[in-house]
Amino acid sequence: MHTMKAALVAAITVVALTCCLLPSSAEESGRVALVVSIDGAIGPASASYVREALATAGERRAEVVLLRMNTPGGLNSSMREIIADVLASPVPVIGYVAPSGAHAASAGTYILYATHIAAMAPGTNIGAATPVQIGGPLPGLPSGTPDKDGKDKKDEPKDAMAAKATNDAVAFIRSLAELRNRNTDWAEKAVREAATLSANGALAAHAIDLVARDQAELLRQVDGRVVELAGGKTQRLATKDAVVEAIEPGRISRFLAVITDPNVAFILLMVGIYGLIFEFMSPGAVAPGVIGAICLLIGLYALNLLPINYAGLALMLVGLVLLTVEAFNPTVVIGLGGIIAFVLGALMLFRGEAPGYRLSWWVIGITAAVFVGLALVVLGSLRRVRKAPARVGAQAMRGLPAEILDWNGNEGHVFAHGERWHARGAETFKPGDTVEIANVIDLTLLIRRTPARKGEGGTS
Repeated sequence: MHTMKAALVAAITVVALTCCLLPSSAEESGRVALVVSIDGAIGPASASYVREALATAGERRAEVVLLRMNTPGGLNSSMREIIADVLASPVPVIGYVAPSGAHAASAGTYILYATHIAAMAPGTNIGAATPVQIGGPLPGLPSGTPDKDGKDKKDEPKDAMAAKATNDAVAFIRSLAELRNRNTDWAEKAVREAATLSANGALAAHAIDLVARDQAELLRQVDGRVVELAGGKTQRLATKDAVVEAIEPGRISRFLAVITDPNVAFILLMVGIYGLIFEFMSPGAVAPGVIGAICLLIGLYALNLLPINYAGLALMLVGLVLLTVEAFNPTVVIGLGGIIAFVLGALMLFRGEAPGYRLSWWVIGITAAVFVGLALVVLGSLRRVRKAPARVGAQAMRGLPAEILDWNGNEGHVFAHGERWHARGAETFKPGDTVEIANVIDLTLLIRRTPARKGEGGTS
């Protein structure tokens, strides 16, 4: 019996130790694959999200970071931040364009080229990495440079800034391709000619390393591959039995994702400016000032993270100032100029045309309509006030009734407007008579008999 009890206790102990050690064995051996998902335009929020995820992967000593992408592109500054973090990451990063139907265009192509292993799901595509032109000739102006004969030079770039941006982008993506031993010629073609490739085409052109239907198949295919990390250190991947865990964006990344939307930043800026205007117009209201200050600071912070055109911002502010002046001194011309300046400034506010970072025409139109509506309301109120009879002062007493208290000759005292007044008149009155105030001179009322209304005192 003692032997059976001892065997039973030993068996229970072995089972308990096994259950405790098995779940932690994957993490202790570093066989954890952390998944980071980029869906939509690449911006400051995406860069913050990737940076936090790579830091977490380094702390947990994860085996790999799976960077899953489905993006039309985004901001150049955010793209370069992500690439810098990937290149400096102590944990291998696998770029994966998925699911089927997804794409990694423009900035997504650069990031995919920067990852240690590039993969795509069937039915996906990459490419179209031409940098978006910032600025350019105005419509209707000649685009080329005329030569001595007056003809345009077709072989020269239409825009020197566009040529610089393109050449810089070509050098950048070629350096990434050389670093990861991928097709440099097609990378340059994707930039200069906006070329694109499907998953199988990219694999055949050696623009990516493999095609996988899902994450599990991807981890099985990369198992045993050797990658080179920052500093020249190499690592053999062991991902076949890795535990897959998704990393969600942190609070800061989610907050940035909201406020760095150009439309949200634009609305915050408008709410902030008009909140302060209302506070200055009605001191002591408190709420408009507090809300306006908070919205203005958040809006300015968001604009600081986005590629804005300061000329457009200045035009918007000029338009708002003119609309405010119009509210206090109606001239129509100032108001019309303010609306034009505001709309033009809003159109010029954001530099470039990065996907997902364009100001909506609906937002501009609705905001302009609100400003026009406010201006019309203010103008209508001022017009009604000017046409309305005076409510205070001497003018307000003209035509009011008064009661004679005492009268001697052509002067006496009357009761009007709740007060006793000294009065004069050209006629003789008796106490108790009701008269009408004709005018007010200093503190003396000029009175007259109340004129008879039409239809009174006669026969029809």
